[in-house]
Amino acid sequence: MKKAAILALFLSGISLSAQTSEEQTIKGIYKSALTNGKCYNWLDHLSNKIGSRLSGSTNADKAVLYTKGQLETLGFDKVYLQEVMVPKWVRGEKETAYIINNKTKTSVPICALGGSIATAKSGLTAEVIEVHGLDELAALGDKIKGKIVFYNRPMDPENIATFKSYSGCVDQRSAGAKEAAKFGAVGTIVRSMNMRLDDFPHTGAMGYGDLPKSEYIPTAAISTNGAELLSKSLKENPTLKFYFKQSCQQFEDVLSYNVIGEMTGTENPENIMVVGGHLDSWDLADGSQDDGAGVVQSMEVVNIFKNIGYKPKNTLRVVLFMNEENGNRGGLKYAELAEANKEKHVFALESDSGGFSPRGFSLECNDANFDRISSWKYLFEPYYVHSFVKGHSGTDIGPIKSNPLVKAGLQPDSQRYFDYHHAANDTFEFVNKRELELGAATMASLIYLIDKNGIVN
Repeated sequence: MKKAAILALFLSGISLSAQTSEEQTIKGIYKSALTNGKCYNWLDHLSNKIGSRLSGSTNADKAVLYTKGQLETLGFDKVYLQEVMVPKWVRGEKETAYIINNKTKTSVPICALGGSIATAKSGLTAEVIEVHGLDELAALGDKIKGKIVFYNRPMDPENIATFKSYSGCVDQRSAGAKEAAKFGAVGTIVRSMNMRLDDFPHTGAMGYGDLPKSEYIPTAAISTNGAELLSKSLKENPTLKFYFKQSCQQFEDVLSYNVIGEMTGTENPENIMVVGGHLDSWDLADGSQDDGAGVVQSMEVVNIFKNIGYKPKNTLRVVLFMNEENGNRGGLKYAELAEANKEKHVFALESDSGGFSPRGFSLECNDANFDRISSWKYLFEPYYVHSFVKGHSGTDIGPIKSNPLVKAGLQPDSQRYFDYHHAANDTFEFVNKRELELGAATMASLIYLIDKNGIVN
């Protein structure tokens, strides 16, 4: 054998021995996700065979049964349903709206916000007053009476972290109708939470707080293009009118379920790690990004461990939560029962930011655990995952309490997320298979490291 060949073989041996067992395991995790994953096919079925999954709907029931059946094929020690009562809100027929400017009627895309009441059967027509936030609304006071309040504060384009922009304007959607009703408004129209200009209205949850039902007013989202047109038209004619019609209804709560698969830990079964997403979606589309992606990625974590032969030391639960979108009843029920059963949770990970390329994690934990997890950054950098920050982990896992407890939220690239969030274009065709699988592998890698190394007490 030539000297060059011998040297090359020797150096390759050094390289392999220098690679840590953690690096090798994580490499195997990503290989499994990218070559032997099931999450994309699961999402295909969830999105295209079942469709939208609003809490309390027939499709939500179908999703419960489908995911339970799939979990039962993955080798869990037990798979079960956890009862939870959820709201049942029904949109009804497609909404209609138009701007009445002198004798001209111009149609604009709207959709009722989740939880809103209907308009009268004939619809609602009134003059419009434009505001850019709740403070501006309060300053107008009596000028609002008898009018439709048009909330037109856009998401701030300067923020690279688009969830910061979302947080900065979502109060007009969630509380806009409640606050406007206090000043005698007859309805509200809210600019969609969207980073781009298009014709898709984006729904989302709203509430009336402690207002008496007699004071409830109908509220709808208008597309960003529609909002731009309405704002421009108001500048030209401040006395124009707006018409909209919607027929949504709120029914009594109904029974639904969290879907749970549990793998008992081989060494510390009393320590529980949770990974999950929410099974429900809004009703305008199939909810592939929000949050079908998080559901199937959480399931894929166990498929990956099965493929690479890894058996967690701590108990691992996949929890597919019901009703994150309009009540968070699933997350609250899970935490309530965990506390009642005196369960010890050490880690909880949620995916609810879309199926885009993973960039890192937002972490809720003490400084010692943050430092430990941050020290693993080098293990993720080969996969372009580099952001480890303190911040919100997830709505579903938010209520879980244990001490100590580390919570994490998968953070994918968020630049396109709000193009689809809560809108009719949140469909399977806009999910990239490879990005979805990379997210699942990133989740599995963090769970593996937490399981292997533990958390700091």
